[in-house]
Amino acid sequence: MINYRTRTFDQLTTDELWAIYQLRTAVFVVEQNCAYQEVDVNDRVAVHLMGINDQNELKTYARLIPVAHQHVQIGRVVVAPSARKEGLGRQLVTQAIRTIRQQWPDVRQIDIEAQAYLQDFYAAFGFQAVSEVYLDTGIPHLDMILPIQ
Repeated sequence: MINYRTRTFDQLTTDELWAIYQLRTAVFVVEQNCAYQEVDVNDRVAVHLMGINDQNELKTYARLIPVAHQHVQIGRVVVAPSARKEGLGRQLVTQAIRTIRQQWPDVRQIDIEAQAYLQDFYAAFGFQAVSEVYLDTGIPHLDMILPIQ
């Protein structure tokens, strides 16, 4: 069972921040073999969406970044390697969209810079590709948007 909680940067405890950075660097830097500044200024302005299991372990995570009026970006979408193949990615994206609509009720567009192999995954939520595939840290990505009525 995954329970979701949200925190602004200032609300994060040191243990929560450590768990977030531990998971993100384990996957985005080590597993995907990408040398880049994983911790960035967006961490300070994002709402951090954390999926915690019954043992109080961080299993899923995404950061929700307000980028413009009525415009929010989902970033750093990650499922812990130990929790993959359980449908938690779908649960996380569903919760991210729900949280954005609650936090920013006037939102009109949600953006994501998706890894290209996940295009169909995000399309199942209604995201539409709006760019060609490009390399970001050596990994093929594309920009996708979800219009909100």
